[in-house]
Amino acid sequence: MTPAIKIARNLFLLCCCIAAVSFTFKNTITAKVEKDKILVFSKTNGYRHESIETGIEAIKKLGAANNFDVDATEDSTYLNDANFKKYKAVVFLCTTGTVLGKPEEQALQNYIHNGGGFVGVHAATDCEYDFAWYDKMIGANFLSHPRQQEAKLIVVDNTHASTKHLPATWVRKDEWYNFKNMNPDVKVLIKIDETSYEGGKNGDNHPMAWYQPFEGGRVFYTELGHTIESYTEKNYLQHLLGGIQYAMGKK
Repeated sequence: MTPAIKIARNLFLLCCCIAAVSFTFKNTITAKVEKDKILVFSKTNGYRHESIETGIEAIKKLGAANNFDVDATEDSTYLNDANFKKYKAVVFLCTTGTVLGKPEEQALQNYIHNGGGFVGVHAATDCEYDFAWYDKMIGANFLSHPRQQEAKLIVVDNTHASTKHLPATWVRKDEWYNFKNMNPDVKVLIKIDETSYEGGKNGDNHPMAWYQPFEGGRVFYTELGHTIESYTEKNYLQHLLGGIQYAMGKK
């Protein structure tokens, strides 16, 4: 073999090695930057909140700024075992009435039992009244609400991702729910001071946000988020983001 042929062969082998290393490195980088995903579900079969569309866009912006992707749907049949495998958490955004069929109810249970995360926002407690497992999972049922007004919120746990940025007393305007069938096992994050507004019916123990590990999964609920203005409010968006991150399993 002549020297020229040897040089050509060695150059060819070197190029092959470089190409192989480059391909492996590229695939490794691609795998590393693949983002987690969450699903926003906002079907309504009752009152429809005007803030839903604004809320979806706000959550997408939170995802873009915090390295997770966001899909959104109002098609309940999309909530099945195969699709749930794509998502770190599902957000029920102001859902109302009966929004799930029996197959979707079972798929949601399977998802939680397999370690999935759930976030309920505002009217997520105003749906699925005939689905007892859901009621226990989300932590309460909607009872009633007075007119929208300013009230004083008390942060009772400032160690959670959804509350650590908040002041001890948080004054804001929203629509304040009264609850029934409250699950005593939830871990309360925020309570409302009923002396600070008119129409409260839960007394001194009136939770507004909570979380719980539940049957293998993670559940976060915030009553806040009725108004369109909520989704441009810095403290509220950070509160919601913290709840989403908890549900996703982020430390």
